Amino acid sequence: MTRRKRKFFGSIGMLVFVMVYALIVMVIAQGRIQEAGKTAQFVFFLLAGVGWVLPVMPLIKWMERADD
Repeated sequence: MTRRKRKFFGSIGMLVFVMVYALIVMVIAQGRIQEAGKTAQFVFFLLAGVGWVLPVMPLIKWMERADD
């Protein structure tokens, strides 16, 4: 598969993942985090805000791989 096709499919995959991830985080935030203290809310949103990067890193590495 060419790098161009990998980037196309990888971009679609990242968009889908981030949308689903954001929905899950919103559900958790609405259910539990509203009742927590300000510090717990800050920590939750800090971790949730950068938490999507780790699962996406292998996909980004795959997308940037040289053509075979």
